[in-house]
Amino acid sequence: MSTQADTQGSVTAVYKVSGMSCGHCEGAVSSEISKIAGVGSVQASAATGEVTVTSAAPLDEEAVRVAVDEAGFELAGSA
Repeated sequence: MSTQADTQGSVTAVYKVSGMSCGHCEGAVSSEISKIAGVGSVQASAATGEVTVTSAAPLDEEAVRVAVDEAGFELAGSA
């Protein structure tokens, strides 16, 4: 995961997720990660296998892993 602080006090992190192959996959992953407290936005890309998450503070990677698992995919590491 790579993390970057935003000038507006938010944090952007990019995660690698394996198994996404379509828009439905992107939606499922985005929906589950969006449920994590503090998440402001989620952008999933099946083409790159990356999920970009903007949050109020750095997220616990285990919470992200659980959300991705709940969506039926696997957190593959940092982008």
